[in-house]
Amino acid sequence: MTEVDNKSANLLAQETAQLEEQLQGWGEVILAADRILRWEQPWFPGAVMGATTLLFLMIYYLDPSVLTGLSCAVMLLCLADYLVPTLAPRVFGSNKWTTEQQQRFHEICGNLVKTQRRTVGWWKRLCVLKEEKPKMYFASVISSLLAVAWIGQQVHNLFLTYLIVSFLLLLPGLNQHGVISKYAGMAKREINKLLKHKEKKNE
Repeated sequence: MTEVDNKSANLLAQETAQLEEQLQGWGEVILAADRILRWEQPWFPGAVMGATTLLFLMIYYLDPSVLTGLSCAVMLLCLADYLVPTLAPRVFGSNKWTTEQQQRFHEICGNLVKTQRRTVGWWKRLCVLKEEKPKMYFASVISSLLAVAWIGQQVHNLFLTYLIVSFLLLLPGLNQHGVISKYAGMAKREINKLLKHKEKKNE
């Protein structure tokens, strides 16, 4: 078991090092985004929501077709991929890169690798469920997709996308400040109370 853990840790370290090398030109930008998303300043959540709202209002006003929107998004990504590694050292100053920043950059890359692994793990579990319990797989997937389709029918596409993007952007800050753990704990306590209440009724 220890040998398996060592192999997993070595593989994780190797994948993290590879990702660090790939994102090296984006280091300063990633650290700046990390500070904003973790709400190091009290006005950062407002700035994130303001920028997100402005972007979606522009999309709503311009009302581009799917093809135009996709083309513009890919074009912006290509421009960022070309310009950021070139301009970032001039804007932020590469000589200011400290050991503390390098450590935080390493942590961010490690978290990204772990998130990727979790996503792959969930996909593998779904595949295993399909093989071992096809009826449960079919029922759970169909019911989930029906629920998502119903939500999509009730809420406007752009507004729903805005809500999802806003939540994902606020998630790191909510997690950092303990908001998610607080409300998750409250939900668990309420569920436990309901279960205990039902058990007492059954007795």
